Amino acid sequence: MVLRVGPLEVDPPVVLAPMAGVTTPAFRRLCRHYGAGLYVSEMVSARGLVGRDERTWRLARPAADERPRSVQLSGTDAAVVGAAVRLLVDELGVEHVDLNMGCPTRKVTRHGGGAALPWKSDRFAAVVGAAVGAAGAVPVTVKMRIGIDDAHRTHLDAGRVAAEAGVAAVALHARTAAQWYSGRADWAAIGALREHVAGVPVLGNGDVFAGADAVAMIRRTGCDGVVIGRGCLGRPWLFRDLADALAGRSVRPAPALGEVAAVIAEHAGLLAAAEGEARACRALRRHLPWYLLGYPVAPPVRDALARVGSLADLDRLIRGLDPGARPAPDEADGPRGPVQGPQPVALPDQWLSSRSLPADPARE
Repeated sequence: MVLRVGPLEVDPPVVLAPMAGVTTPAFRRLCRHYGAGLYVSEMVSARGLVGRDERTWRLARPAADERPRSVQLSGTDAAVVGAAVRLLVDELGVEHVDLNMGCPTRKVTRHGGGAALPWKSDRFAAVVGAAVGAAGAVPVTVKMRIGIDDAHRTHLDAGRVAAEAGVAAVALHARTAAQWYSGRADWAAIGALREHVAGVPVLGNGDVFAGADAVAMIRRTGCDGVVIGRGCLGRPWLFRDLADALAGRSVRPAPALGEVAAVIAEHAGLLAAAEGEARACRALRRHLPWYLLGYPVAPPVRDALARVGSLADLDRLIRGLDPGARPAPDEADGPRGPVQGPQPVALPDQWLSSRSLPADPARE
């Protein structure tokens, strides 16, 4: 089963969801090691790119060995988004641009961005159209949620508008922004979008924590591929499991703790090479509970890892783990990562009063 995103062939049809502070070049490289697919960067600001903000450019710059080069962009002003896409294509050689229309975080939605933007259908159409026009032959995709909340659902209209604008695929996280990560993803909404949008691949996202989940989502919704977010936290080998499951092969058991320790060490080394030892250790701390979820690791060791400050200390601690230990069966493939929600969505004043925007564009 091959997913076609413009000129790109994605086989298996699996896409890594952008996650702030997680999908760095180091983590993307680990995921690619375990299976082919499309691995998208952390979200970057269109205005930051155009303004030549150093941190934004660092986030957007793909690693030298990344192919295809894929970046997710966030913006609310069509002219700024178009200019940012041109910079990504012309200066960074990006081969795929994903537009973030699904982020529920306050700092994004309170300016009308992320999951708030599809409610304003005119601005949504303008932003998507500007991105597609600026990208040329480079495919542009849109990742969105069902809507702001159950009373303000937008995925069907937004999917149609995006398809008419010329996007190469539409991805749906089957929750509203107000849900955040709570409850169950509404896979029926993915199926409805698949039926509503003709001629454009539809990707499903939400509650895919194992290979069997991906198979079930595709079978139940008819979607053309899956987007993986929280399921791969601390489990880059999930992409191997997905490739096996989607090809009809047996999925291997969860790795023993010795293999997990080796992946942790590799992750730390990649981070250190890119960011230096101190920053690498700080960045790795958030990943370590995910790597060790379900494994029998003593609380004092977990506490020490939560404070690890050097690669030498990390090496000493993970060498002390039982290499043959296996995770608890009910935790190997279960949910992980953020679970917050539901909670109100921060929006600009009077945002929900109409589906159109005044002439002045909202700032990011």
